[in-house]
Amino acid sequence: MKSNQFARVNLLLVVILFTAATIATAAPIVIKFPHDAAENTPKGQMANRFAELVEQRLKGKVMVEVFPDSQLGDDNKVLEAMLLGKVQIAAPSLSVLKKYTKSLQIFELPFLFKDMAAVEAFQQGPTGQKLLMATKKKGLIGLEFLHNGLKQLSATTPLRVPIDARHKKFRIISADISVAQFEAVGATPLMKRCSEVYTLLQTEAIDGQENSWSNIYSKRFYRVQPYITESNHGVLDDMVITSVEFWIGLPDGIRTEVKKALDQAVVFGNKITAEKTVSDRQKVINSKRSTIIQLSITERQQWIDAMQPVWKKFEKEIGKGFIDAAIQTN
Repeated sequence: MKSNQFARVNLLLVVILFTAATIATAAPIVIKFPHDAAENTPKGQMANRFAELVEQRLKGKVMVEVFPDSQLGDDNKVLEAMLLGKVQIAAPSLSVLKKYTKSLQIFELPFLFKDMAAVEAFQQGPTGQKLLMATKKKGLIGLEFLHNGLKQLSATTPLRVPIDARHKKFRIISADISVAQFEAVGATPLMKRCSEVYTLLQTEAIDGQENSWSNIYSKRFYRVQPYITESNHGVLDDMVITSVEFWIGLPDGIRTEVKKALDQAVVFGNKITAEKTVSDRQKVINSKRSTIIQLSITERQQWIDAMQPVWKKFEKEIGKGFIDAAIQTN
């Protein structure tokens, strides 16, 4: 009898030790995080900070592998891989996500937001947070908005009022709304690869382009554009996104800690973007290669009035409620 009890105790100890060993040696959850930026950019630094914070909060339980510089493909390929479970988190541009939901086109509407403070207020408010879930039916969930800056207009001649853009050729970043906005002021929009833009501007094959201060400086567009209008007319943001399947499948405690780490990393990345926007703008000014044009309230209103038909044209696709809420943040 005693020998049987002793055997059962030994068996129980073996089970407990085996379970403990299994837990201790369990493979960590791996989060693959590819993105399209260099490591020294705000997005690259944000992704690396996220990996560090996850390691600090969840030692041995979760590991973030960052793949910069489009190592796993462009944004479209990464999102396809995410839906197949091969990628867990990404940070594609908002313009790429319009194939999953038309609502996110709201950030492309010209002259909808007054400044970055208005964009931030909208994104962090209830309507902006609702937009994070706009891709859920397609199997994706937005986690945070990541800033790249506001778009400025540059050209070979001064752009103060809409009529100044008439008959000029502008390179656009994305289609649909960008096409409509330039056509609304009598200009010609042209889709061109980013790598071609400098030469096209230099040879005056095109007259202008739209981009953030950071891109205008880093890609040297200011060297071949005599005038830059500080228009702040559109948003160049990304969305940190994951798949519904992966996010819901995480244990509650781990999901909470991963989200906290991400929130902290995005605040860090957005701070770098804000600082870089200011510093790159100043570098352009210091170069004395471009004249910076600041719009008066009256001049800006002329642009708004000229492009409001674009808001109406895409109102049904985006959702009138979203547009109204954005207007209120101004």
